[in-house]
Amino acid sequence: MIKMIYCLRRLPHLSREEFQRYWRETHGPLVQKHADTLHIRRYIQVHTDYNLLNDNMRASHGGPEPYDGVAELWWDSLEDLSPPTPSPERQKATQMLFEDEKRFIDHSRSPVWFGDERTFVRG
Repeated sequence: MIKMIYCLRRLPHLSREEFQRYWRETHGPLVQKHADTLHIRRYIQVHTDYNLLNDNMRASHGGPEPYDGVAELWWDSLEDLSPPTPSPERQKATQMLFEDEKRFIDHSRSPVWFGDERTFVRG
């Protein structure tokens, strides 16, 4: 499996609530709609909960401001993620998702990377 992690920060003009609502109600269903075309195996959104527990954790560790959320996506293989010759449908879906991201994600402050998952505890 290939896993992508995307740590999201909202555009400055959006409140946390506006950002998370748009991500959950608009962008999430858009990814879901194009998942087969893009060969996405799994997509989850982790919405940051702004509460005293998080504030205390961040303060005790000297951490920075939290991300507004984290997206995790999985593909079965590198070829599923990035085929040598992508179909026109795939190119269109990829562009559509990127254009939608520009409506709520501050790309300049939102790191994204691919990694290998290592499980140490499974519940």
